[in-house]
Amino acid sequence: MLYQIISLLLDVAAGVLGGACLLRLYLQYQRIPLSARSGNPLGPFIFAMTDWLVLPLRRVVPAWGRWDLSSLIGAYLLVLVQYIVLWLLSGASGALPVVPLLALFGLLRLLVSGLTGLVIVYAVLSWFQTHSALTDVIERLCAPLLRPIRRLVPLIGGIDLSPLLLLVLLQIASILLGHLQGAVFQGL
Repeated sequence: MLYQIISLLLDVAAGVLGGACLLRLYLQYQRIPLSARSGNPLGPFIFAMTDWLVLPLRRVVPAWGRWDLSSLIGAYLLVLVQYIVLWLLSGASGALPVVPLLALFGLLRLLVSGLTGLVIVYAVLSWFQTHSALTDVIERLCAPLLRPIRRLVPLIGGIDLSPLLLLVLLQIASILLGHLQGAVFQGL
């Protein structure tokens, strides 16, 4: 029971902090300003959640083009620490070399979950005609993901089904990721 509680707390902490690092990575890749002066309401939150980890990493990890590798590595390190603590608590012996690979799959699952949440928020916000800075940021983040689907699936009765299709594709990716993880670890 105690292991499950600690596992849940670690999952929440790694999910929130790692998700913030991944969101920072994606916001910077999309060239969406993070400063509060730019009107981005997520910027100050993202900075507050991630600066403690990303800024020290930036001293040793350079950006790669538009990709802020320090944010990506920060997210990976958070998930890695989560898996190491869980490994230590479980008392497993001999499985430590597998933990970095488990953390990589955990990071990919976090990415899929984050994108799923982003698309759900986008879909809900699209039902209301709000003209807020948050809506604009969410739209700018989802547009590159929805654009290829919108080319293939036209509006049906004036309704855009591309977010629904993207959610289905993300769920398929999650299932495939789970099966790939199972196959990799079964082979070890």
